[in-house]
Amino acid sequence: MKRFANRQDAGRALAARLAAHTWHDPLVLGLPRGGVPVAKEVADELNAELDVVVARKIGAPGHPEYGVGAVTADGEPIYDARVLRALNLTEEQLSRTCDQERAEAARRTALYRGDKPLEIKGRDVILVDDGLATGVTAKAALRWIAQHEPNTITLAVPVAAKESIRTFMTPVVAILVPKHFGAVSRWYDRFDQTTDAEVLSALE
Repeated sequence: MKRFANRQDAGRALAARLAAHTWHDPLVLGLPRGGVPVAKEVADELNAELDVVVARKIGAPGHPEYGVGAVTADGEPIYDARVLRALNLTEEQLSRTCDQERAEAARRTALYRGDKPLEIKGRDVILVDDGLATGVTAKAALRWIAQHEPNTITLAVPVAAKESIRTFMTPVVAILVPKHFGAVSRWYDRFDQTTDAEVLSALE
């Protein structure tokens, strides 16, 4: 199965797929940080406005990279009930981590957007990330978007785990849906960490 050279290459492939659709006043929202370079290519191709929605992973105790939930700056957290059961965790046990991640989401939203309002109502919104593993971060972002009355919402990613796609009610557009997913980074030749400076440059 093919791989992407980098996030820009992945974004161009995704943009070509999305350009086949007709969009009403499209708004492309990247999930920072890694989703923003991908989203920029999509926004450029669709001649759409580009912005961000920040959702932060809520990590398992002692394993912060293992996402058991996610939260936005001003939304309710979303948890993966199966994972909570498997790890014998409750939402209450994660409340402090949730509060910390919500505060970090607010800080990053202010950094990337300042006080610029985000106009979502009545528009076709495309949420873009660089890949879909568990999908919990995307779900938190999608729920936040839905509360702002868009016309439609679409999740668009270059690569996605098949079992994760099945858990979404929102339409998902993915270029690669490999049988053996592994990690998002596996499907890129270059998968450097995206910096805040790169996010801000893309948003300009």
